[in-house]
Amino acid sequence: MKVLVTGGAGMIGSHIVDLLLREGYEVKILDNLELPTHRNGMPDYIPKDAEFIKGDLTRKIDLVRALEGVAVIFHQSATGGFTPQVSKYVIANSLGTARLFEVIRDRNLSIQKIIVASSVAVYGEGTYLCPEHGIFYPTMRSIAQLEKRRWEVECPLCQRVSVPQPVKESKPVSPETVYSITKYDQERLALVLGKLYKIPTVALRYFVTYGPRQSIHNPYTGVCSIFATQIANNKAPLLFEDGLQTRDFVFVEDVARANLLVMKEKKADFKVFNVGSGKAIAIREVAETLINKLNGDVQPLITNEFRPQDVRHIVADITDISQLGYSPSVSFEQGIDRYLEWIERQGKVEDYFSAAKEDLKKAGIIRSPRWL
Repeated sequence: MKVLVTGGAGMIGSHIVDLLLREGYEVKILDNLELPTHRNGMPDYIPKDAEFIKGDLTRKIDLVRALEGVAVIFHQSATGGFTPQVSKYVIANSLGTARLFEVIRDRNLSIQKIIVASSVAVYGEGTYLCPEHGIFYPTMRSIAQLEKRRWEVECPLCQRVSVPQPVKESKPVSPETVYSITKYDQERLALVLGKLYKIPTVALRYFVTYGPRQSIHNPYTGVCSIFATQIANNKAPLLFEDGLQTRDFVFVEDVARANLLVMKEKKADFKVFNVGSGKAIAIREVAETLINKLNGDVQPLITNEFRPQDVRHIVADITDISQLGYSPSVSFEQGIDRYLEWIERQGKVEDYFSAAKEDLKKAGIIRSPRWL
């Protein structure tokens, strides 16, 4: 069976490609080698056994070529991260997904299944428990609250600091950034059009994915790569807020396995699933782990700066996908070891974040408390 992986040169897409080839599928890759992620052009890990097409989802001529003879599509292509480029997200993510389905429809292609990469970002802030008022789904913390360095989420009824809970797929979505809005576009376009055109479709909401092939050139996405390149250049990793915000880190190979699982499982059709580890890790712990493993002579620097559209705590409830057979197999420490082994093979790495940070501050994406 012939399979297409859009964004197949990226971190997640390329690991899906590897798994597919290992299982005997014929694989095509469509990727535009977007900058700055692919600063050095085509990565050397692209397998010779896969057919590589340099092209763009927004160009129908590229899609027609990529979709020829394809039975299954892993739609991983997207522009991500915290950048001020509003229209770029909409064009690449929303328009690109719409064009994909237009070509399938207009050419009456026989597609058996589509798996689309969604994101934890569609949830907005996580789920919380107030000891007095119970479970609630907060809006994003206000800039006024963040400027006062009141970092934790407070109950809207009593203003008590509340306890983060695992996020279920049933949680109301609240995309609060241009990126997250367009990821929800991708998810909804795929599920709605999949039903309309009778193509089984699945959306996977990835939590914070890391591992080998995470770009060391892109300063706008990937906290592990940003911290690692700072430490490798003897610079302190910069922590927003107080560094105690938590995320669910999931190793890239576990994410790739989840993709093949839902491809094969009919029970997944037309549904949405979280893909995470189910464990919360503080950002400060990430920085300290990387410093220890890189033997860095630096300490994390708490800047008290913040990103107005950032969430405080979010961790996946992975019950639904676990019932299909998913089980994360790589611990955070094991995953970091494997990621750093890969970085060491890349030669000298540069710190691109420090320069990009100034542009992000000018655009208002990073801000400081009023008295700093």
